[in-house]
Amino acid sequence: MVVPDNLDLYERLVAGFPQVARKGKTMPYTSVNGNMFSFLTPQGTLALRLPPAARTTFIEAFNTALVEQHGAVMKEYVAVPDGLLADTARLTPYFEQSLEYAASLKPKPSKKRP
Repeated sequence: MVVPDNLDLYERLVAGFPQVARKGKTMPYTSVNGNMFSFLTPQGTLALRLPPAARTTFIEAFNTALVEQHGAVMKEYVAVPDGLLADTARLTPYFEQSLEYAASLKPKPSKKRP
């Protein structure tokens, strides 16, 4: 179960982007063109997908690390510190950068059947 306060903060962040739909029942996430660019871990950590240079800068600026899920490091996702998650205004540019990066990636084909 996702930490309720962090879920509320995540939903507030996503609400600032009307073109983005918050998806996922058990693991909240956002995606564009089939490419996921943010998600909230079961522990309540927000993960953002950032391009290489921005990823390095973010990790250094916020003294954080890449996200690890199920024993595997997710090389494009940074862990957002709770203090930054609570500061929507400060976090918004990073979320926007994550959205733009995911939108620049090759679209993934839909798995829905006709």
